[in-house]
Amino acid sequence: MDSEGRYEQRVVWAVVDTGIGPLLLAATGQGLVNVVFHATDEVRDKALERLASRLGAEPVEEPGSPLLAEAIRQLDAYFAGERHSFELPLDWSLISGFNREVLRELATTVPFGTVVGYGDLAGRVGQPGAAQAVGMAMGANPLPVVVPCHRVVESGGGIGGFGGGLETKRRLLALEGVLPEPLF
Repeated sequence: MDSEGRYEQRVVWAVVDTGIGPLLLAATGQGLVNVVFHATDEVRDKALERLASRLGAEPVEEPGSPLLAEAIRQLDAYFAGERHSFELPLDWSLISGFNREVLRELATTVPFGTVVGYGDLAGRVGQPGAAQAVGMAMGANPLPVVVPCHRVVESGGGIGGFGGGLETKRRLLALEGVLPEPLF
């Protein structure tokens, strides 16, 4: 508790090496709150500033934290091809409204090794015709990989966009067997 008797938010973070490069993971007492691609020093520092501003607490580097240990273990198993779903508590506080609704639908109904179209996902949340809004929700996903926005593709067979870059999306889809592994 702080000096005024309020509970303080605790935010811990770590950078982990993965098959798609370094990921910044951040967690609160509620669960995993943020996953950030390409966590170079500059990207990491900007992400931590945003987290401090949004969550009202200075993130603390603590890779051994119990709040992060299970997320790190499950991500390691996923990238090793040994895990097909994540069973982690998630803190959804960085996203709300339609975006949260779409991401929750994605997380619970689009399993490993499958894809869904932007328009199909819009229909699943009762908003047919909102494919572009679904694309915006995917771009705002604070929990990529764990909430698998890489599994959302264009209805015409195109890969679509991706906040982590198209090469990262291709590698994740190849890991899940949706696309062939690159030849080189």
